[in-house]
Amino acid sequence: MKDSKTQTPKIVVFSSLYPSQIRPTAGVFIRERMSKVAEQLPLVVLSPVPWFPLQGVIRFWKPEFRPQPAPFEQQQGIDVYYPRFFSIPGLLKSWDGLFMALGSVWTLIRLRKHFHFNIIDAHFAYPDGYAATLLGKWFSVPVTITLRGTEVPQSKLPHLKERLLKALNDATQVFSVSESLKNHVVALGADPDKIQRIGNGIDTQKFHPVDKLLARQQLDLPEDAKVLISVGGLVDRKGFHRVLEVLPALLKQHPSLIYLIVGGPSPEGNIGERLQRQVNELGLTQHVRFLGALPSDQLKTPLSASDVFVLATANEGWANVFLEAMACGLPVITTDVGGNAEVVNDEVLGSIVPFGDSQALQAALSAALDKNWDKAVILKYAADNAWQQRVDRLVIEFRRLL
Repeated sequence: MKDSKTQTPKIVVFSSLYPSQIRPTAGVFIRERMSKVAEQLPLVVLSPVPWFPLQGVIRFWKPEFRPQPAPFEQQQGIDVYYPRFFSIPGLLKSWDGLFMALGSVWTLIRLRKHFHFNIIDAHFAYPDGYAATLLGKWFSVPVTITLRGTEVPQSKLPHLKERLLKALNDATQVFSVSESLKNHVVALGADPDKIQRIGNGIDTQKFHPVDKLLARQQLDLPEDAKVLISVGGLVDRKGFHRVLEVLPALLKQHPSLIYLIVGGPSPEGNIGERLQRQVNELGLTQHVRFLGALPSDQLKTPLSASDVFVLATANEGWANVFLEAMACGLPVITTDVGGNAEVVNDEVLGSIVPFGDSQALQAALSAALDKNWDKAVILKYAADNAWQQRVDRLVIEFRRLL
């Protein structure tokens, strides 16, 4: 038998939030991270898709409800499988982890015939991490779980908190994208010795400044306007509505101000129509542009056309979009939640405001729009957070598991 110490890690990345042709912007941050790992270690992706028999009926009223990808795709040379698992919308969430594991078994059995995986790498503790630990037991392989932020709201629900903690305790190794997220689950009862902080990184080849004037011409923006931008799924948590609330006051100080909203529906929901109504009610139609969801390789254009990035979010683990904005030279204004202060950790990079404090948000945005930021310092910080350092650490840990 081959000595286990000489084995090469062969990884199954396990995440229900992974891009597909019908959800190209879902979980891009996971693909960014693991595609870099794939340059050093062999891996495939298993992305379970929730399903139940009557969901086609729901699509008559909600056409975007649970889009079903093809069973298999290849992305950037990586095989991606999308097995279905039974999940009733809004009900029996404490069973999603078990059903996700059961729905993935047959795919893993077939996969193992030609890809002898020896690690399952899950993203999010529940239901993905919980399902992965079950599969790890059934297939006798170690399991890693990456904490990404959903663990904070889930821990407020007793039935999910119990399963979340069981997943973390059953995992071989846990990674956290931020120190605050690690501290959160440790306070819940997770083993701190099992958790390592490995943040997300930035692809500076994809995210970099382009000529501001040219970018504004492409987006039909005035040369002399002040421009704010937010990027994210159109969901309540991201806080687009909180920025819109302070826009009328900001317009008194910056009459030419334009706010770019980049994003579309996400698995969390879609408040696009609500945001549009808010824009109309506040009389902001000349000052707000909805650009829709954009592929990551196109984001540098609206980011480079802008002056300040803002995300008035209610919860984040480690918001990669902050680094993406900084890589295009933008300061970041955001809320003091999750790991935000770990990313925006110096006043030369932006500012942090208390969550829910609209006056503080307005004041910070006004000051940011007036300030002459040192773009070179911001760009250097982004470059110092490139992916390679993070990925090298991950590869070391995966090798250590074997």
